[in-house]
Amino acid sequence: MSTTVAPTQARSRPATIALWTLQVLLGLMFIVGSGAPKLFGEAYAVQIFEDLGTGQWLRVVVGLLEVAGGIGLLVPRLAGLAASCLVALMVGATIAQLFFLSAGFWYTPVILGVLLGVVAWVRRTEIPRVLER
Repeated sequence: MSTTVAPTQARSRPATIALWTLQVLLGLMFIVGSGAPKLFGEAYAVQIFEDLGTGQWLRVVVGLLEVAGGIGLLVPRLAGLAASCLVALMVGATIAQLFFLSAGFWYTPVILGVLLGVVAWVRRTEIPRVLER
């Protein structure tokens, strides 16, 4: 059984380049700058999850989700879904920063969430194709 999905709207070349630049930068940030330090047990990442009081299992889960999401941003078919999932993760990070940690860096996940939201919005028509498989 197949369903019809509206074709992806054609984007101008500059818009496509800007979108891919944003996706690559976000993908690298989540893989190298955020997920990998959590997975490798960098002292700062360990301290954050100790301060949260959740135990280190959550650090590993979040690190895996960030690395998977970062990789997903680099795969054309998965980019919209990955961005949407990472937005949800950034909502959780913002809540953790505001209510459980020193609220000094709450704006970082907000900014990342907004940028991811842009990617998710632009690629919103591609998400159903991934989910129906």
